[in-house]
Amino acid sequence: MRVDPFAEDALHCDDFLGGQARIWQPKQGLGYRAGVDPVLLAASVEARPGEEVLELGCGAAPALICLGVRVTGLRLAGVEVQPAYAALARRNIAENGLQGMILEADLASPPAELKAQSFDHVLANPPYFEQGKRSVSPDAGIELAQAGALPLADWVALAAKRLKPRGTATFVQRVERLPELVGALSTHLGSVEVLPLASREGRAPRLILARGRKGGRAAFRLCPPLVLHAGASHLEDGDDYTNVVKAALRDGKPVSFDG
Repeated sequence: MRVDPFAEDALHCDDFLGGQARIWQPKQGLGYRAGVDPVLLAASVEARPGEEVLELGCGAAPALICLGVRVTGLRLAGVEVQPAYAALARRNIAENGLQGMILEADLASPPAELKAQSFDHVLANPPYFEQGKRSVSPDAGIELAQAGALPLADWVALAAKRLKPRGTATFVQRVERLPELVGALSTHLGSVEVLPLASREGRAPRLILARGRKGGRAAFRLCPPLVLHAGASHLEDGDDYTNVVKAALRDGKPVSFDG
């Protein structure tokens, strides 16, 4: 649990979406840093101007901010248990000129302020690992971000409770936890869709995007994989993202479950 605020010299302001968003994060090795995953998560949320969006476990809010920059006029909200990251999220929202609030709370005990609200979309990047099933990080903040005590099903249940009718909940997660996540989405929501994220053509996916709709009745759908990198291997300096992924990461374009 990271309680004390980060010192200014422990932070770095990173460009996201080709510089359209600027996000303060801990420097490498000084805390949990966002990578590609939250950007693709944000890119996959089909939000429209004027809608309300909630992120569970938002950290420094890179996903919220990328979504808010891509879709103007959203009302953003985040919940983060670690005070130091909640403070970073508030700073990042303000400095990117977005409208939003960050609640400092444990998802296991949602505050009354959150329970009183409903949202058009909920998104989340829950910890990828279960406690006791991996090597523990010496940094308590990183450990909490990577291996949480709250069951994945509880993340989904909370998302479903906070959604408006026909609202969507979207998650990014490791493929090993796909059965657990799909089971929870099928229990609490409907119209479940899964978009595998494959590093290269022909390789097994490591991550998945999965979403469900409140009140949805469509059959489960497994989408063709989104391939992140072009070519069979990395051959040159610089990134080799596919056009769709590059557009999402550099230009703030959406990622569709429909390909």
